Amino acid sequence: MLSRRTAVAALALILAAPAYAHGPTPQKVDQSVTVKADPAKVWALVKDFGAIQSWHPGVEKSSATGAAAGAERTLALKGKPGEIVEGLDEVDEAKKSISYRLSGEAGETLPVSSYSAAMIVTAKDGGAEVKWEGRFYRADTSNEPPEGKDDQAAVDAMTAFFKTGLEGLKAKVEAGG
Repeated sequence: MLSRRTAVAALALILAAPAYAHGPTPQKVDQSVTVKADPAKVWALVKDFGAIQSWHPGVEKSSATGAAAGAERTLALKGKPGEIVEGLDEVDEAKKSISYRLSGEAGETLPVSSYSAAMIVTAKDGGAEVKWEGRFYRADTSNEPPEGKDDQAAVDAMTAFFKTGLEGLKAKVEAGG
């Protein structure tokens, strides 16, 4: 029979074990940019789901099956292998927002296993503010992901993708594009 001290120690180990055996936690990235242009002009570019390559410098090509909820777009990123397929969840004209998600796998294109994102255009200071928000999980969902497929790699990649895209959108709109 176990001593009381041994039994308490064993129980403590059993109860503590789940704290070490957890999977990935959701990560998030929120970026924004202010554009010196009418929000309607900015919104016209953002809501064109299949034309992201026209303003995002990191997107080599994109195509979409439509511009309403249920449409899919396929992206190829510059310098990255493979393609990403995204599904359009909602287009809200009144709120000037779109939301979409990764359909399937990101493969080696981005170090994430899944994501959902939204872009919102609002009036601000005589121009427009564009917010791009994303929620995602790292590429390797095991308890000990390798470097490059961990939380930090996922956050860094999504931050860079959103930031580069917003800078490209701002440059295109403010140049009259």
